[in-house]
Amino acid sequence: MNSMTGFGRGEASNGSVSVVAEIKTVNNRFRDVQVRVPREYYVLEPRVVQVLREGVHRGRVEAVLRRSSVEGVTRIVPDFGLAEQYRKAVVEVAKRLQRDVAEVPLSWILSQPGVLVAAEHEPDALREWDLCELALSSALEDLGKMRGAEGMALCQDLRRHLHDLMRLRAEVEAVSEGVAERLRVKLLERIVRLAGERVDAYRLTQEAAILGEKADVSEELARLRSHCDQFEQALDADEPVGRKLDFLLQEMNREINTIGSKAAEHPISARVVEMKSVLERMREQAANVE
Repeated sequence: MNSMTGFGRGEASNGSVSVVAEIKTVNNRFRDVQVRVPREYYVLEPRVVQVLREGVHRGRVEAVLRRSSVEGVTRIVPDFGLAEQYRKAVVEVAKRLQRDVAEVPLSWILSQPGVLVAAEHEPDALREWDLCELALSSALEDLGKMRGAEGMALCQDLRRHLHDLMRLRAEVEAVSEGVAERLRVKLLERIVRLAGERVDAYRLTQEAAILGEKADVSEELARLRSHCDQFEQALDADEPVGRKLDFLLQEMNREINTIGSKAAEHPISARVVEMKSVLERMREQAANVE
């Protein structure tokens, strides 16, 4: 089991170019991938997103790629053709003016506009994809370790709450035994108190049966036990189970609410309140599970 919260960092270098990848993940019901890459790597953004989607199944993912190069981003480019034209022009002017001309100083040619031009170095992003992929893989591995460690803590906490819920379910099952007979006796006592000894035994039996059926929570307890068993099995699974846990918790909540609405005695109602409290803590923790 993995948590949805974590951070990972990875770096790769080929000696002249270094790429650093940082990945942060937080809770989200779905998978939301956001990336920021340098301008040189815009063409690689779809590949980066695909790698992240394969590595993270649920949660909001924020990834940043940074590139650094020992070559720098600017280089000086000479215009040889323009330099030759400057040299020829000086020679032609000297001939027209009938002046002797020595070799044109190189420094003068280099100082003319356009002979030396500063240009930005454009890297080949596709050739550097292997570096990006390696940095991302390293960051995902680092992220996985952190999410896994937190996931183990979540699993232990969820398992503890689950055992509390199963204990309370068993207690409700125990205290609900014989509820129909107890309701019949209470109903008889109330009717006798109000109507005296003239009581229709058949009618009383019918009313008691109806009350007993309304107060019967055996089916809800059976379904709740099944949901708890499935929840425990999911905690031991090696695959992402966050959505499954969410669904099971919704179903547990449904059964507990029904038990509460049927509760005819205080011992059952009191335990329903406790079960709802435990379930709420489980929902808070399960919201962090991938």
